[in-house]
Amino acid sequence: MILKEITLRQFRNYLDLSLTFSPGINVFLGENAQGKTNLMEAIYALSMARSPRTSNEKEMIQWEEDGAHITGQIERRNGNYPLELQFSKKGKMAKVNHMEQKRLSEYVGKLNVVLFAPEDLDLVKGAPLKRRKFLDMEIGQMSQVYLYDLVQYQRVLKQRNLYLKQLLFRKENDVVYLEVLTEQLVKLAANIIHSRLQFLEQLERWADPLHYQISNEKEHLRIRYKSTIEVQQTMDKDTVYGKVMEEYERVKDRELEQGTTLFGPHRDDLTFYVNGKNVHQFGSQGQQRTTVLSLKLAEIECMKEVLGEYPILLLDDVLSELDDDRQTHLLKTIEKKVQTFLTTTSLDGIKRNKIEEPTIFHIHAGTVEKEGA
Repeated sequence: MILKEITLRQFRNYLDLSLTFSPGINVFLGENAQGKTNLMEAIYALSMARSPRTSNEKEMIQWEEDGAHITGQIERRNGNYPLELQFSKKGKMAKVNHMEQKRLSEYVGKLNVVLFAPEDLDLVKGAPLKRRKFLDMEIGQMSQVYLYDLVQYQRVLKQRNLYLKQLLFRKENDVVYLEVLTEQLVKLAANIIHSRLQFLEQLERWADPLHYQISNEKEHLRIRYKSTIEVQQTMDKDTVYGKVMEEYERVKDRELEQGTTLFGPHRDDLTFYVNGKNVHQFGSQGQQRTTVLSLKLAEIECMKEVLGEYPILLLDDVLSELDDDRQTHLLKTIEKKVQTFLTTTSLDGIKRNKIEEPTIFHIHAGTVEKEGA
């Protein structure tokens, strides 16, 4: 898939901007704080209907303006169509081919992206929330069913936690309603966990040979789902459902005592192993970075396998965080295969790796000039 063009209105430091892109590597070149990352944010938002940088979407609206508007022309194997996203102080509206989408889960997935930014290098050693977000964002782009289950799970989880707190202050526990909520939550939890297990099996199948290659054929990568229940990536959905229900029965009394849901996919995590060693606890910084690079490149191949076409790759100031070998592996892997948007303050990495005919956009103080235009 290709993002052919984008138009921004009143978005961050861009009052009115229209750009056309090449299907290869597009480089946003400029000093820091000039607007390079704002362009990346706009492309990501057009895909995911949310910012990768802030949960306060009002920040994307230009100062003293009422709203921000992003439009993009998408080319996919099943046809071309425009995407539109409007942010206002009242909320947001998303359109596909000029038709408003009632649910954002119906919008996400129309433009697929893989974002690789410096903060992603913290994926291995960061908090579990970061790894759960990684799972939800990537699977959600490929499966509307997963996104729907995730939204419903959060809704039922909130209801169940509220009811558990109410039961703390009652002399007699009316657990009938709790059992209804638990049954709903178990089904949704099993769906989510099963989808995650399937994705991780696929991701590891791509990430391991990539890691082996980047590490000069010295290391193998394994990914394991970390939960309070014993699950394996080969389990079917019914087996996962049974395991989840057993765990809820086991912790039921403690949940009534503590007034909260103690277990579920909202608490699960991932563990990465290199040659059998936990990378989070014992891996070197180089091993951690190779692991993340392997995961990001594997994401691209996973989406190609599921969707039948490559996603768009966003590299936001990440070359400066990688050494020469990892830069080379990244750029040579994606060249002539994936439409890429790359922010940088220097063309050294591009020139060193002899990338053929990158399209370069010079960015300064919110103005963009296409080289050679």
